[in-house]
Amino acid sequence: MIKKALYGLGAVALLLGLWGFYTRLFVGERDVNYGSYVPWGLWVAMYLFFAGISTGAYMIATLDYLFEVQLFRGTGRFALWGALVTMPAALMTIGMDLGHMERIWKVYLQPNFFSLLAQMVWGYSIFLLLTALSLWFATRERRDSPMKVLMAVGLFLSVFLSGGVGALLGINANRAYWHIGLLPAQFPVFSLASGVAFMLIIVGWFGLGSETKRPQLLWVLSLLSVVLGLVKVYFLWVDFSQSLYSGIPDNVKAVQLVLFGPYAWAFWGLQIALGTIAPILVLVQPRLAKNGLWAGLMGVLILVGFAVARANIVFPALTVPELEGLITAFHGPHLNIDYFPSLLEWSVTLGVVGLATLAYILGLDRLPFLSVKTEVTK
Repeated sequence: MIKKALYGLGAVALLLGLWGFYTRLFVGERDVNYGSYVPWGLWVAMYLFFAGISTGAYMIATLDYLFEVQLFRGTGRFALWGALVTMPAALMTIGMDLGHMERIWKVYLQPNFFSLLAQMVWGYSIFLLLTALSLWFATRERRDSPMKVLMAVGLFLSVFLSGGVGALLGINANRAYWHIGLLPAQFPVFSLASGVAFMLIIVGWFGLGSETKRPQLLWVLSLLSVVLGLVKVYFLWVDFSQSLYSGIPDNVKAVQLVLFGPYAWAFWGLQIALGTIAPILVLVQPRLAKNGLWAGLMGVLILVGFAVARANIVFPALTVPELEGLITAFHGPHLNIDYFPSLLEWSVTLGVVGLATLAYILGLDRLPFLSVKTEVTK
């Protein structure tokens, strides 16, 4: 039942995204709402979101194939498949943000390895290959030394790539909201939390074939989600309190936009209430945490919260003018400081979400090493 619903939702999302794919690829960026003053929008936020799930899922897979935690035995290949599906989704969304997608070859054939962007592109490429190779080893039940070396390298790379995303934002010294040392340190934690939430959905809704250990596995994943959720709240408090007390005008304005401005409804309603408080209240209760439907639903809410959190990291910093009078100095398309995603941006995002959803559950149904026969009904 759940899988059928996901097939339907994924198909609808993909259909809604076809118009966006066509428009972006054959018309261009005419109908987007980002521009010269706000150069990064929803697609950059979604790139951070999907990349976080991918690297976080890989971290979870190491519990099975590297650290051999007995409770997680048999879950690694499902996590690796999730990492392999969501990383292309991340690259699709950031690819749509590129002004000249046809120049991507330059970063491979003419790279400047002192550029953090080039490091990230090469890192993602190696990570994808490594994830595919890890999954290939997993399908052959390899738990020998080469597999452990592979997973160890992948674990290091997943942490590096997660932190690198934070560094990519943090090195922008002209954006006080991002220019804090804590930002690169937060992202690996966010990625791990995203990976745990992803596994809550997979274990909760599809069971992964072992009904005997599923309640205990869900309980451990739930506790991990609660702890990581509290750590996330702590990071928020540290970040916002330091920003407000420091009194740096651009930083204070950005935080005020999140707390009391146009992004407040998303922050308080989606990121905090639905994405943090509700999952914590449900997942600390063993009876609900061990229930597959509830656990999977809380995993979805946590991921929604992280998607909004990524947007609240990207948007507010860019909607604070870098120069006084900039807003009134020039007028024209894409010269607006107030940003909210356009229909085109939503359409492409829905299409990518639909593609990733369909790819994952098609893998569960069609790939022999992922066949699941224990979908949860209660």
